[in-house]
Parts: sequence; C-alpha cells; structure tokens
Amino acid sequence: MLPSAEFQPRLRDGLIEFPVHHVRGGTSTGLVLWEPFAPREPELREELLRHLMGVPLSGTHPGNRQITGLGRGAPTSNKVFFADWETHAGAGRLVSTLAQLAGDHAAIDWSVNCGNLSSALPLWALDVGLASVAAGETADISIRNSNTGVISTGRIGRGADGALVRASIPGVDGEFPSVDLFLHHPVGAKTGQLLPTGQVVDRIDGRAVSCVDVAVPMVIALASDFGKTAHESLAELQSDHAFMSQLRDVWVAAGLRMGLRRRDGELMSADELARSETQPKVCIVGPPKGDGNIAVRYFTPQSLHASMAVSGGCCLAAAALIPGSVAWQVAKGLDAPSGEFADIEVAIENPAGILATTVVARECEGRLEVDSAAYRRTAQVLLRGHVPLYRASPQLIAALRP
Repeated sequence: MLPSAEFQPRLRDGLIEFPVHHVRGGTSTGLVLWEPFAPREPELREELLRHLMGVPLSGTHPGNRQITGLGRGAPTSNKVFFADWETHAGAGRLVSTLAQLAGDHAAIDWSVNCGNLSSALPLWALDVGLASVAAGETADISIRNSNTGVISTGRIGRGADGALVRASIPGVDGEFPSVDLFLHHPVGAKTGQLLPTGQVVDRIDGRAVSCVDVAVPMVIALASDFGKTAHESLAELQSDHAFMSQLRDVWVAAGLRMGLRRRDGELMSADELARSETQPKVCIVGPPKGDGNIAVRYFTPQSLHASMAVSGGCCLAAAALIPGSVAWQVAKGLDAPSGEFADIEVAIENPAGILATTVVARECEGRLEVDSAAYRRTAQVLLRGHVPLYRASPQLIAALRP
C-alpha cells in the first residue's frame, strides 16, 4: 500500500524533494517518513536523515544548531521513524523503525525505540489514509517496532461530532489528539520475570525496595526510608548529594540481585551498574497529595527525570497492583485485580503533573498477571510537506529520483 502523490518524492526546480510529516508524540518531536520511498542502501538512508535533520554529514561539529534541518538540538527532538505497512495474521499493522540522531555528530543509533514518539504513529496513519476511525468509535492500530521487536497497539478515537478525542498530558500545554499506547506482554522485558529477585520486597541497607520488571527493570524504594516524601522539587533532590549516594548504593545492590546483564549477555558488575545510564530504572514513591493514586520521583538512573518516563510509568503502575509491594503500600484508591483480565487505571503524580496509565491485569492463584500496560500520550502533526535536499550526493539523488 502506497500513499497518494501528495506524500511521494518529487523533482522540483532541479531539486529532489522528500516527503515528511513533522510530528509531536508525547514530549518528543521528530519526523515520520514512508519507508518504501527511502533508499535501500544504509549509507544513503543515513545521508537522507542527516540532510533532513540538519546534523553533520560526517564527523562531529560541536555546537551545531541544526539550522539547515528540522532537528531541534535535544535528543527528544532528534528522532525519525521510518514507517511501513504489513499484513500479519490476516490483519494490517504498522512497522516502525527508529533512527536516533544527535545534533553535533553524524553517528545514528538504530538500537532503540521511543515510546513517546510512537504515539504519533496512529495519528500519522490516519493522516495518510492507512487507517480510519468513524465518529463515536475508537480504532486500535497495531505497531511492530523493528528496532526492538516490541509489539504495541495505539488506540485513537473520534467523538460523536467526528473530531478526534483530545486530552492533556504533563509537559505539554493544552489539549491535543489523545493516543493510548498499549505495550503487550511487557512482563520480564529484561529479566524474564515480574519479580526478578523472587521477592515482593527486598531489604537493602535497611531500606524496603521492590524490584519489578514490566517494560523496564525498576527498583522502587519508599521515599520515607530516605527521609523524603516523593513530592520534593527536582533541584532539592539533585542537590542532596548524601541522598543521591545512598540511592546509588541501593540500585547497585538491587541490580546485582536482579541479575541484570550487558548487551553481550554477561552479568553487569557493581561498577557497571553504578555507571549505567539506562538500567535499572529507579524511583522513590510516596502517598499522593492530589488526584493521583501514587506519587513518584523517577531516576534513569543517573539523572532525575523532569516528569515520568512512559515505560517506567507502566512498570510502576503494575507494581502498585502487586499486594505487599512498596508501591502497593503507599498507593491510594486503586481497584484490586479480579480473576478476569480488566483495565485498571493508575494515575501517577510526578513533577510535571499526572501520568495516566492503564494496566490490563488479573489475579491468578495469588499472583498478578499482566496482559498489557498502556500510557496516555497526545500527538499532533506539526507540518506535512516536502523538504528540498540542497546538498544531496549524486548517489542519493539517483536513489530518490521519481
């Protein structure tokens, strides 16, 4: 299935112009490109991305402001999805491939996915005519991410008047089209287990923690065990060096108990865990003060997150449904899982507001079973059009010529 001529490459005034959708998904911005129109050769595909986003064509350029492209400097605004359509088990679904760029160098990371920008894909599918949703109904659009193999479903709907249902989220001013992104079978994403240590609660340095693996492996600690409330400002926590040191000791010990591994499959050492920028995720939790069910301050782990990462939110939401867990101990107003899979909404108070999540779970023989977990994002098409490739190589021109 190919889009109309409106979304195809074209030759104009002697220049190749490539079709793009500039989009926002959650708190990330970037491009969505139709993969069938991109070059097959990896080196030409990467050249195309560098032109579109305004990053160096080779090497590094410290301080590059990306004024020749559509990138915006921060990693959250230097993302590009290639999107395609495939048939699986008799039904159509999107295939997404993420390229993560950086403003000051030419290297491109193809190893990750982006949960935030993924929420723009259902809106893009509607915009180009790959999917449709009638007034008063919702559409579930399946997405297979080729970087990670993760399968998700984006739910988008229209009101009775035909307008897309809107919502607001922390970190984005105003209401925009709402997308609920469901992560399927998220339990044991890294360790293969809901509770990687085999315990609902572990004691580390005299502090209670729950180690849970849903979408991401995370160490959940009681804020009160550190003399905190989980309502502190970012500056207050980051400037408390004693607290940060104590928290690091806890996540290192917990990471060792969880059996976290490097990409090559080897177990991570204490030193590697102490330096890791990606795992385990860490948070401190406390009772809510507002309309949420639980309060959190979330670390990735070296840095305190300004709000709450969506994958971490799914993990914390699931943890709050595990009887006896640290999150369960402080959560308020949550429905208990029944014997049948059902949606349970968990509202997470964080520095930017409330992250709305949904866990599809049930209780089975005293254990929590999670079928999927969803988070609510909003999306918008910032622009749609063609980008002239002024400096394209002859090889790229030949590969893209209509």
